[in-house]
Amino acid sequence: MNTLIFEIGLAIALIAIVGFISKKFNFSVIPFYILIGMAVGPHAPHFGVIDLRFIESSSFINFMGRLGVIFLLFYLGLEFSVTRLIKSGKSIFIGGTFYVLMNFASGLLLGYIMDLPFKETMVVCGIMTSSSTAIVAKVLIDLKRSANPETEIIMGMIMFDDLFIAIHISILSGLLFSGSGSVLRVLSTVFVAIFFILAIIVGGKRLMRYIDKLLDIQSQEIFLLVVMGLLFLIAGFSETLHVAEAIGALLVGLIMAESVHAKKIEHLILPFRDFFGAIFFFSFGLSIDPLSLGGGAKMAIIAALLTITVNLLAGMFSGRVSKKSHQASFNIGLTLSARGEFSIIMANMGKAGGLLPILQSFVVIYVLILAIVAPFLTKESKRIYGFFDRIYLMFSKGKSNIPQ
Repeated sequence: MNTLIFEIGLAIALIAIVGFISKKFNFSVIPFYILIGMAVGPHAPHFGVIDLRFIESSSFINFMGRLGVIFLLFYLGLEFSVTRLIKSGKSIFIGGTFYVLMNFASGLLLGYIMDLPFKETMVVCGIMTSSSTAIVAKVLIDLKRSANPETEIIMGMIMFDDLFIAIHISILSGLLFSGSGSVLRVLSTVFVAIFFILAIIVGGKRLMRYIDKLLDIQSQEIFLLVVMGLLFLIAGFSETLHVAEAIGALLVGLIMAESVHAKKIEHLILPFRDFFGAIFFFSFGLSIDPLSLGGGAKMAIIAALLTITVNLLAGMFSGRVSKKSHQASFNIGLTLSARGEFSIIMANMGKAGGLLPILQSFVVIYVLILAIVAPFLTKESKRIYGFFDRIYLMFSKGKSNIPQ
């Protein structure tokens, strides 16, 4: 009886149940979706009709999860705007550079601490530098922070980080699979990716009046089809240019946010965002094998602590450069701490390249820790900031009372 439709229905029912539980206890829903995905999947028990292994539907669920990332980033772009992004261009470049350098350096430090070979260290650097666009988007939407002053810095740094990851993956491919990285290929990847992002941003603004005319459609059905067509064409094309499809979707959202039809698009996309977004985190959990968690726990815990620390430093630096408040700067660092899909991709590259098996167990635990902890820390960022602020004030007061 385990048909494709039945398995998908079972998956959606499980997602709905844990979603209800998370809302009941006022917790972030992301960890619940990931954990229920981990609890079932290929290694789950099965009892007659009820088979929680999702064997027949796993590839389809994975595809729906990819759609979830696209809708999450597209919607976040709609909540945002390209005008806000351009205004913070200098701050994003400086903050993004510092963010990438700090996280890459933390990967080098972990490689040194764990005495990893060069290739393994380069994979770890990529894993620890790639923030999860999907989790960041979901957190910002759930916490209703898309209008916050620091959000343009967060989204700009996500795009900057994604560009770096595209370069790093290109280098890793050459390093792991051909013995060397082609400088010309890396440079061409960088040039094409930057050109594509700028072309979408600049071209979208210049063509906005034509886009508005194109979307001036009375039929809601045809309107939705045109919007979806533009979204998937550009998101899909971006991946062929080594720019993540999620970033392509974000760019489309940023452009559409300038349209007179933005509110109508937002209203129609909202159900797709919620439905497919939930399935993404569930499918992400399905990809994690609980039996592979042994061996990399120590390394993962050290890496998670390093990531949260350097991200807070990067957030404070980026906030200072962009003249944001200390609280907003704190939010930047905590929000960007989540790790996810790209970390898994780079670990799989390491596996295909015959690197040390510890990378697989390390990345599973590392990603799981930050996918659960980062949303919680972001949600409680105001209390955490208040705690550190009180400690700082007490220390400052005590220091001022010392006789000179």
